[in-house]
Amino acid sequence: MRQPSFWRSVAHAWAGLIHTVRTQRNARWHVIAALGAIGLATWLQVDSIRWAVLILTIGAVCAGETINTTVEALVDLMSPDWHERAKVAKDVSAGAVLLLGITAVVVGLLILGPPLWTRLAGWPG
Repeated sequence: MRQPSFWRSVAHAWAGLIHTVRTQRNARWHVIAALGAIGLATWLQVDSIRWAVLILTIGAVCAGETINTTVEALVDLMSPDWHERAKVAKDVSAGAVLLLGITAVVVGLLILGPPLWTRLAGWPG
């Protein structure tokens, strides 16, 4: 079987990302949170190292959400009826995304909290 071209593979990958955002409520929340963090980091003018950590963290959460979507789809395909092991697979996969999300909040607070506090403390009021 012939491998698809590089650009066809990229198109399939984008289709997977779009599917995840369109069908998964939590993925949409992650995108909103990421855009908020990016906007705040831009406003606070964080340095390149902090940007790198922030972007890696956002990427990890988004990748985790797509992997979770994959696990859920495969489990539903392989076990259309309720099964305890299917539940465990879905719960563990969702738990991984929760762990990434909690980590992202902590990273966001560490990166954005101090400069935000400084900026807000300097406002007249």
